[in-house]
Amino acid sequence: MIREQRSPRGGSRDQRTNRRIRAREVRVVGSDGAQLGVMPLEAALTLARNEGLDLVEISPMAQPPVCKVMDYGKFKYEEKKKAAESKRAQVVVQLKEVKLRPKTEEHDYEFKVRNTRRFIEDGNKAKVVIQFRGREITHKEQGTAILNDVANDLKDVAVVEMPPRMEGRLMFMILAPTPKVAQKARELVRQAAASAKKSPPPAAPGAGKSAAANAAAAPEEASAEGSQEAAPTPAAPAS
Repeated sequence: MIREQRSPRGGSRDQRTNRRIRAREVRVVGSDGAQLGVMPLEAALTLARNEGLDLVEISPMAQPPVCKVMDYGKFKYEEKKKAAESKRAQVVVQLKEVKLRPKTEEHDYEFKVRNTRRFIEDGNKAKVVIQFRGREITHKEQGTAILNDVANDLKDVAVVEMPPRMEGRLMFMILAPTPKVAQKARELVRQAAASAKKSPPPAAPGAGKSAAANAAAAPEEASAEGSQEAAPTPAAPAS
C-alpha cells in the first residue's frame, strides 16, 4: 500500500494516488500520453483500474487537478534510479592534507609529492602543511622554500589556489588541479557512470505491477493459502 509521506514542513513529498485524490473532477492524461479531458474522479479511477494501473495526481494546483494513468511503483523506481545515476556522475572534490617538516628527508618528500600528484590528477585539492617545532619557527623561510618546491614539482597538474600563509606554528598552501586536469577527471567520472548505466540493472521490486494490482492480488493469495491449509492430508497406505 502506498502511503502519503510528508516533509517536516508539512508539504507532501509524494503525489496523491487513487483514492487519496480529493478532487471531484480531474483532467486525465492516459497511460500513452493522450489527453482524455475532464471527467469525474470515479470515472478516472475506473479507467485506471481497467488498465491495471494507478491514477496519479501530477498537478494538484491546476483547476481541475491533472492526473495521469501510470504504474506508480515503476515510476517511483525509475525516478530513484535516475537520481542515483545523476549523483554518480557528479565529481566530489576532496581536500587532502599533506604534512611536511622543515627537515623532511628527500625520499619522504618525493613519496608525498607522488601521492599528492595522484590525488590531484583525480580532480581533488591538496593542502600542503609545514609543521614547525621548537626553534624551527625562527626559520620560516625554510617552510616557504619547501612549499615553493612542491608547487614547482606539481606545476604541470596543479595551480596554487591559496599561497603560503601562517596559522600558529603551521605554514600551508592549497593546490588545485589545472583546468585541463579537472576536465579530464570529470570525463573519467562521466565515463564510469555511463559504463555502470550500461550494465543490466537489478529488477525493480514489484516491477510491472501497479499499487492497485498489488492490493487486489493480496486477498487472492490469502484465500489460496487458506485453501491449502484446509486440504486434507492423504492417508498412508496400509502395510
